[in-house]
Amino acid sequence: MTTTIIDCEVRTTREINLALREAALEQTPVVLRNPDCRHNLAVGVTTPLSVQIDGHVGYYCGGLCDGVDIRVTGDAGWGLAENLMGGRIAITGSAGSAAGATMRGGTVIVGGDAGARCGIAMKGGALIIGGSVGVLSAFMMQKGVLIICGDAGEGLGDSLYEGKIYVRGKIDSLGSDAVIVEQTAEDAAMLESALADAGIHAAASEFQKIVSGKKLYNFSTKEKEIWKTAL
Repeated sequence: MTTTIIDCEVRTTREINLALREAALEQTPVVLRNPDCRHNLAVGVTTPLSVQIDGHVGYYCGGLCDGVDIRVTGDAGWGLAENLMGGRIAITGSAGSAAGATMRGGTVIVGGDAGARCGIAMKGGALIIGGSVGVLSAFMMQKGVLIICGDAGEGLGDSLYEGKIYVRGKIDSLGSDAVIVEQTAEDAAMLESALADAGIHAAASEFQKIVSGKKLYNFSTKEKEIWKTAL
C-alpha cells in the first residue's frame, strides 16, 4: 500500500490536517516527519486513518478524532487525544496535562508519565499510562477506564461519578468520594488484556481498583434543609 509522507517543516498546521483528511478519504497511511512539537496535529479526523508521527508533538494532538490509529514516536504536550471518540492513539514518551480529557471512546496509550488532570471528565474509552500521573487525575470522571502503571498524585478520582481507575504504584491521596475496592475476576481479565495490548508487562494483581463511593450523587437531608433556608 502506498504511504503518504508529509514534511511538517514545509507546511502549515492547517495544510497538514487537510492533507490528513484527504488521505483518510483515500485510505492512504500517512507518515508525518519533523513535527518539531507542532500544536494541533492530526485533529478532527473522523474517517479511519493510520498516522505515524516521527518526533515530539505539541498541544492537543489527535483531538476530536474518530477511528484513527495514531502512533507518536516521542512526547506530547497538553490535551493529547482530547475528546477522542474512537480509535487508538499511542505515544512512546510522556504527555502533558489533561491527557485523554473528555474522551468518549477508543484507547489512548502513554508510554511514559502524564501530567495533572489526566483523564479529566472522561466519558468512555480506555486511557493507559505506562508511568505516573499528576494531581487530580480522573477528576469528575463519568465513564471509562484509567489504568496507571506508576504512581498517582493527590486528589485521584476527585468527584468521580462512574468509571474505574486502576493504580499499580503509590497513591498520594484519593479525591472526594473515591474509594478503593477489591478487584473482580472480570477486572483482572480486562487488565491483563489491556496491558498486553499496550505492551506493558505487569500482573493484574499488582493494581488497586478505585471507584466512586456514590455519596456525592445527591444532597443529604441536612444539606437540603440548609439550601431551603438559604433560598
